[in-house]
Amino acid sequence: MRIGVLALQGDFREHLNVVSSLGETAVPVRREAELAEVDGLIIPGGESSVMDKLSRTFGLAEPLKAAIAAGLPVYGTCAGLIMLADRILDGMAGQQTLGGLDVAVRRNAFGSQRDSFEEDLSVPALPGDTVHAVFIRAPVVESVGKRATPLGTLADGRVVAVEQGDLLGTSFHPEMTNDYRFHEYFLGKVRARTT
Repeated sequence: MRIGVLALQGDFREHLNVVSSLGETAVPVRREAELAEVDGLIIPGGESSVMDKLSRTFGLAEPLKAAIAAGLPVYGTCAGLIMLADRILDGMAGQQTLGGLDVAVRRNAFGSQRDSFEEDLSVPALPGDTVHAVFIRAPVVESVGKRATPLGTLADGRVVAVEQGDLLGTSFHPEMTNDYRFHEYFLGKVRARTT
C-alpha cells in the first residue's frame, strides 16, 4: 500500500517514519498528483490554520475534500483532526476545514504548549491494554454527530479519538510514542478498501 502523509506543515516526517516502520510505502503529499497516487492519507499535527491556508495556496484543499468524499481513508492527528472535522468552534478568522467527520472540535482546548500532558486512555477498539496518549496544544471533540463514533475519552468524558467509516481522528500524537496501534488500526482500514 502507498500511504500518503500531508507534508505542507507539521510533524509529517514522524508519520512517514512510522508508516515505513510498519512495512508500508510512505510518501509525502504536497500536490494533487501525489494525492491521486495514494491508498490512504495521514494529516499530521501542526498548526491547523496554517495547514488550511497552505492547502488552499497549493491547490490541494478541493482535491482533498473530493478524495475524502469519494472514500479515501484518512487519519488526522491533532491539527489533522481539526482539518477533518465538519465544524470548528473557535477557528481563526476565515479558517476552513476539509470536513468529513461528523464532529465539532475546539482548538487548543487544553491551553498553551506548556499545558501539554500525557494520559493513559482505554480504547476498546484496539487490542491490548491502554494507550499512552501525548497531548500537545491539543483539540477536543466537543460534540459527536450521529455518523461518528467515539473511540477514546479522557477520565472526565471528553472525546479525544473518533472514527466514521474510513476516517479516523485523534486529539493526541501516537507518532510520538512507540505505540503504533492507531496507525495499525488505520492501515487496517486502508487494507480493507484495497483488497
